[in-house]
Amino acid sequence: MTKQKNIGIESNVPKDKCTDRKCPYHGSTKLRGRSFVGTLVSKDTHNSAVVEWDRIVKIPKYERTENRKSKVSVHNPSCIDAQKGDLVRIVETKPISKTKKFVIIEKIE
Repeated sequence: MTKQKNIGIESNVPKDKCTDRKCPYHGSTKLRGRSFVGTLVSKDTHNSAVVEWDRIVKIPKYERTENRKSKVSVHNPSCIDAQKGDLVRIVETKPISKTKKFVIIEKIE
């Protein structure tokens, strides 16, 4: 499982190897759907993390906009190992667990 593959998205390939089955580079996870760029807010010990990003929502009744935040649980592969406060790119996958449906594919420097 240490063979590296093309994931179909332009990104920085991690230098480290991992044996994680849920890693898009070294495992069998296939990417599909939407992608976002956000900040890693919290990190768990079991390859889980929470990513948050801001978005602007228009309120037609008042002809104004407001800022809202979106948060999702993501899988943090051991070869990427993003830390709290890092800017990361996440991509949607098949459901990995009950709440995780996204995986981190790169840290943005």
